[in-house]
Amino acid sequence: MVDPTCGKIPIKRQCDLLGLSRSSWYYHPKGENKLNLTLMRMIDEQYTQTPFYGSPKMTAWLRRQGYQINHKRVERLMNRMGLHAAQPRANTSWKHPEHKIYSYLLSGVKIIRPDHVWSTDITYIRLANGFLYRSAEAST
Repeated sequence: MVDPTCGKIPIKRQCDLLGLSRSSWYYHPKGENKLNLTLMRMIDEQYTQTPFYGSPKMTAWLRRQGYQINHKRVERLMNRMGLHAAQPRANTSWKHPEHKIYSYLLSGVKIIRPDHVWSTDITYIRLANGFLYRSAEAST
């Protein structure tokens, strides 16, 4: 949009018309330095072997390889590459083998009159100096 070959309108005015700061027009992004590229390649290779390494373990591994490197730099490079440690998530879909499952005693029972089946529950409420226990009963 900004045309530096246009002699009639200065670049400053062209940038003003576009709502663009002159510094952003003159800014040329720097590429990664050679050390960062080397580190990124090493991090990528190690990550393919150990995808569970986060930035702290990756930093320790790079230090064992002889690099003096800060964990923040490793974290920044891993974020730039989109690498995150693979972590196991909580699996609540499967029952624990040690937890007993009680059979449902009312399966197949037809409730046809009042006071035929009762249910109850208890809960507690935390207070400043102890607990308050609450119990509820219901007839179906």
